[in-house]
This record gives sequence, C-alpha cells and structure tokens, in this order.
Amino acid sequence: MLFTTKPHPLRELILFVSVVIFMFSLVMISLRSSTQLDYIRDQGILRVATINNPMTYYLERGEAVGFEYELTKAFADHLGVELELYISKDLNELFSLLNQRSAHFIAANLLNTDQRLNQLIPGPTYRESAPSVIYRTRQGFKAPKSIEQLYGKSIAILANSSYADILEQIQQEHSELTWEERENQDMIDLLRSVHNQELDFTLIDSYFFNTQRSFFPGLRKAFALGDPKPISWFLTKSNDTSLLKEMYRFFALEETQTLIATLEARYFSQQNPLNFFDTLSFRKHLEERLVPLEPYFKNASNETGFAWELLAALGYQESHWNPDAVSATGVRGIMMLTHAAASEVDVEDRTDPEQSIMGGARYLQQMKRRIPDRIPEPDHTWFALAAYNIGYGHLLDARRLTQQKGKNPDRWEDVRLHLPLLAQERYYSQLRHGYARGHEPVQYVDNIIKYMDILQWELQSNSILEQFSTLPPLSEDSLQDISERVLRNFAPSL
Repeated sequence: MLFTTKPHPLRELILFVSVVIFMFSLVMISLRSSTQLDYIRDQGILRVATINNPMTYYLERGEAVGFEYELTKAFADHLGVELELYISKDLNELFSLLNQRSAHFIAANLLNTDQRLNQLIPGPTYRESAPSVIYRTRQGFKAPKSIEQLYGKSIAILANSSYADILEQIQQEHSELTWEERENQDMIDLLRSVHNQELDFTLIDSYFFNTQRSFFPGLRKAFALGDPKPISWFLTKSNDTSLLKEMYRFFALEETQTLIATLEARYFSQQNPLNFFDTLSFRKHLEERLVPLEPYFKNASNETGFAWELLAALGYQESHWNPDAVSATGVRGIMMLTHAAASEVDVEDRTDPEQSIMGGARYLQQMKRRIPDRIPEPDHTWFALAAYNIGYGHLLDARRLTQQKGKNPDRWEDVRLHLPLLAQERYYSQLRHGYARGHEPVQYVDNIIKYMDILQWELQSNSILEQFSTLPPLSEDSLQDISERVLRNFAPSL
C-alpha cells in the first residue's frame, strides 16, 4: 500500500517566503554592487559644484564659459552624460554641497592643502601653482629678487587665505618680514591697491594674475613664495573609487591634455583680450578691408538707423573687419556673433560678411531697445554697446550697483566707473548674473568711440583733399590757413 504525503500549508508558506527573501537579497546585492559611476551613467547627469569667478565659471555674452566649466563639460561628454552645475557663492557653500552629496565632486581651481587632503580625496593634478609677489614698475623702484628686499615694505594679503601660513613659515627665518591681512577685500582689490601705489606688494596666485594683468598694465610678477602645490578636483572619501578611477583615465587621454593646454592659453593668457588702439594699423585696414565692406555697413545703417561709421567701428573692434575671425569661445565673423545671437537675428552663416554685419546691427538694435528711453544720447548708445559686449544682464547688474553706490545708473560716466566691480567677489557674489570681466566693456566702448572718430576724420579729410585736387594751385599762406582750420575742426576728436 502506498502512502502519499499531503503538502502542509504552513510549510509551503515558509518555502515561498524563503524564496522571496532570497530573490530580494539577490536584487539588493545587485543594487549595492552598482558603482557610483554606474549610477551617474544610469541617471545621465554629472553634478559638479563650482564657484562663479574668472578662474572657473562665468557668463560671457549670456553663454557659460570658464576653465573649469569647459573641462568638466568635456568630462561629462566623456561619460556620455549631461553636466549639471551648482554655483556656490563661497568656499564654505562649495564644500557643503559636496558633503551633502548634492554634487559628485567640486571643480574650483583648488590647491591640495593639508586640511583638504585630510577630509577629501583629490582627483588628478592638472596644474600647480604658488603665490607670486606682485609689484608695480615705476621709476626708482626695482623688482625684488629675495625675501630680504621685502623687509620694511607695505604688504597685504587676503584674510584667512593660505598665504598667511606661507608667510608665517617664512617669518621663522625672516623675522623682519611683516604684512597685514585684509578683511572684506578680494584679489582684485589688492591688485588695484598695488597699481595705485597704496601698497608695495601683494601675494596672488600666478594664474589668477595672468587673467587680470591686462587691466593693470603696470603690475609685474617678481618671484614665487614657496613650492608649487597641485591643483585638482575633489571628491568625498569613499570606498567606491569608480568615479575617481574614471577621472584618471580621462586626464590620461591625449585629447584631454591637449584640451587643458588650449584652455590654459585661452583663460590664463597674459595677452590683453582687447586689441590695443593702434592708429597706424587702423588706417592700413581702412584701405585694405573697409572698402569692400562699406556697402554692407551702409545697408545695415539704413535698416537699423545707426550711423554706418558707428557700425564700422564696432566691426573693427570685434574683428578688425576680418570675416574669418574666431574667438577662443566660439564667437565668429566680422561682428563676432555667438550661436544664440546669430539665431536671434536670422544669421545662417556668421562668416558671410553681409549677413554678419546686418546681424550685428540688428543685435545692437535689440540691445538698444532694452535700454530705457529716458536715457539721452549718446549715453543710450554707449549702454547698448556695453550690453553688446558684456551682455544685458551684466550691464543691468552694473547699473543697479551704481545706484546702490549713490550714483546715477542712467549716466554712462557713472556706470563705467562701477562696471569693473563686477570682477570683484564681494560685489559679484551678491549680483544676479555673477562674475563678469567688467573692465572690458569700458575699454570696449572707449575704443569704438576712438575708432569712429578716426574713421570720420579720415573720411572728411580725404573728402577735403579730393575737393582741393579740383581747385587751382593755392599760395603757401592759403595752404597754411586751410591746415590750421582742418586741425581746429577735427583734431580735438582724436
């Protein structure tokens, strides 16, 4: 006789639950084995924290630029994900974003200090830097070559900076070395104080100095203090090193090293981004480049109402009337339009001279329409030119700042004095659109006015000469009288 055992309901339930728990455990183990890098790729987003300043990230003509921005964007492209930036107002907020896991890493031109190395993990080194002694060249003041030559001189540094640690170490062997730490100032304030001869020396990161030296032409680097320290991105300490390892693979690529070299030259070049006003070069280009472009400037003038000489001067400031001109940040053509600006004014080919000139005139017209009608000429146009160069948002910040300082935000002479403050941290950190190279639109407008004056002078003097060529010969006294009248009429504009 055969006996069969009937399955017990409780036993079946226990078996079922055990299987479910086992399968759930396998799923959890699988999830836990997914690395941070896998998670980033699955989500499709790389979150990076940085600071709004000239060394890292800022807006130029409404578009994101900066060394750290472009390098982290390239890393995101390498991973095949989108870059999501978190912009911090200061270092404390920057590190908080990382500690709170809001960002996968921070990229802000940070030195590998002992304190940071104790708390965080550095990524690959992509630059080294040491503070340099900055001085102003002037008669009877020689460049210092040693610590001893700093004795008895006025020296100021940023308060709570790593420079104080360096100076304190040096002071152990050079007791006569003294300095002051300045609160509520930034590096540009210190550079200005040296430039204005209110200070003998300051200490500034050499790379930062290179980004600003064109605005302080009398300043020079003397020598570096201390050994260079590595600069890198920073991650939180973790057993998961997948993202860190991928960073090393990215930085080891030949194309990454080429990109870094390109970005170094673009953002830390010692060359002034604005071409120095050169009358001889301008006159040469008048003959060689302006003649075929003149009809396009006049057509643009007829459509927009701007004087064609103004548009021509704008085109010269932007590109020296070179239709193939390309900037380091990708703006191009005679009027150096961005992709976004070209789309706004229906320009399909930015290298086509006719399209570029008409597009530039229309874009300037757009800027001018945004300037309040109550502002009279010529300030109304100067504001429009400044907005063309720096972006309307930054110009608005400068006008608000001018008003906060008790000056007239509708007066160009007042606003031009406050535009450079957009490059100072204590101001741009409180402004809506952040950091901007505020010195540039000031020089930009000044140059355009000079180019326009010389263009008008050349055109009028040539017209006079053409009229003279049709007249009978004049006496020497008559020629002298004509020369004096011409100089009286036109020379003051130069």
